[in-house]
Amino acid sequence: MSDALEGFDLEDPVLPRSIKKKALTSGGFPYDEKMDPEQYDAEMLQAQRQLALLQRDQQKTGKRIVIVFEGRDAAGKGGSIATYLENLNPRFNAAVALPKPSDRERTQWYFQRYVDWMPAAGEQVLFDRSWYNRAGVEPVMGFCSPDEATRFLEAVPDFEKMLTDDGIHLFKFWLTIGREMQLKRFHDRRHDLLKVWKLSPIDLEALQRFDDYTRARNRMFEASDTSHAPWRVVFNNDKKRGRLAIIRAVLHCLDYEGKDKGAIGDIDGKILVEPKPFMKTHSEM
Repeated sequence: MSDALEGFDLEDPVLPRSIKKKALTSGGFPYDEKMDPEQYDAEMLQAQRQLALLQRDQQKTGKRIVIVFEGRDAAGKGGSIATYLENLNPRFNAAVALPKPSDRERTQWYFQRYVDWMPAAGEQVLFDRSWYNRAGVEPVMGFCSPDEATRFLEAVPDFEKMLTDDGIHLFKFWLTIGREMQLKRFHDRRHDLLKVWKLSPIDLEALQRFDDYTRARNRMFEASDTSHAPWRVVFNNDKKRGRLAIIRAVLHCLDYEGKDKGAIGDIDGKILVEPKPFMKTHSEM
């Protein structure tokens, strides 16, 4: 994986041609072209109309939905959440991106500050990173001890079972991108005044720890991909395909008044896959 960094300089405004050329198909992405924009707009409009019907149904039935978005830095979590929520009522649909814990929060039960954000009847909460910080960024960056990470992985299936047993519909998406695509997106952020705020010191450190994050992700899948709270892996080098796959996965799994499977559209099985087959072919990516 380190070969991709050769010749890459984040401060150089010119992205190396080799990285630009490989970005879209990196990490095993199954397409060599991005989705047609007009086709995307038409299909997304239909999917978002179905989301609006789901929202209406939630108000009647009291459905509670939690969606966890995880993935490497620059994987497209924030944009996926923004697209999902674009036409939904912010009073009942919230995006949650918690800052690092305070001194007091660090002494609490690890899951405690996430529990405070669980939805009430008729509400939907989308986590831009979640309790799975303790399975990824924290152990990789040394923000928790190995024992703390192990205890988390042992506890998280039971924690999520409590949520689903209480009636919460829980979805977990891991957005995967290739090494070259991550470098390209970091470079785009660094040299765009409208995006540079997205870069953080942790993002820059992540450039050197790609393989460490891979190992942490695999361990997380092995411990927390359960029947009651399965992971779904989304190939997100092309954000348009990824966003459609996420919305469709949620809509297909839920019953609601006015549901139209044709309008929702089929899930692209090349873009959204289960962790086990993903790790068989991408365990080192």
